[in-house]
Amino acid sequence: MLTHFRPALVLLALFTLLTGVAYPLAITGIAQKLFPHQANGSLIEKDGKLIGSSLIGQNFSGEQYFHGRPSATTDTDPNDSSKTIPAPYNAANSGGSNAGPTAKSLIDRVKDDTAKLRAANPEVAPNTPVPVDLVTTSGSGLDPHISPAAAEYQLPRVAKVRGMTEESLRKLVVANIEPRALGFIGEPVVNVMALNMALDAQAPAKAATAADARH
Repeated sequence: MLTHFRPALVLLALFTLLTGVAYPLAITGIAQKLFPHQANGSLIEKDGKLIGSSLIGQNFSGEQYFHGRPSATTDTDPNDSSKTIPAPYNAANSGGSNAGPTAKSLIDRVKDDTAKLRAANPEVAPNTPVPVDLVTTSGSGLDPHISPAAAEYQLPRVAKVRGMTEESLRKLVVANIEPRALGFIGEPVVNVMALNMALDAQAPAKAATAADARH
């Protein structure tokens, strides 16, 4: 019987070493050598401090910043562990709302968010269509990008608060548009955090603080 088990055990040990040890180590080494920034999480630092990742969105809500997509992520209710509470861009609990396109809760939420968005951007003409990504969540709840149209919609508000012309701010947005991957995959997008960092560097807002940026 041992003669039958021996080849199986040898192959098990061999493939464990190859696929469980050698392959992961080789891929990790190659990634660290060729793509160290991406391999380490695409982390972003400012003034020597880690402030986030270009792969994970943050909840910007200050009027001097461009805002990202709504996020449906949640966290445990500190007052009742059996319940959850909204926690936008909670990287420890990514996920969507799972609401279907005909769900009343989704329709009501989108209508409410649309009304709030129009109220927060009074400089935009009332008949201007609201970009869909500004009122719909992504599947992960962590999408760091918005469409160029979503950034354009917020131009008047941000330009007014920052004391900039819309044209100069538009140039900054255009400079931060990421093209389609390989020229044909997906759609052009704008990384909200990268755009807001470029905005702070070009035209710091007097009222802008780290707390405003995240809450």
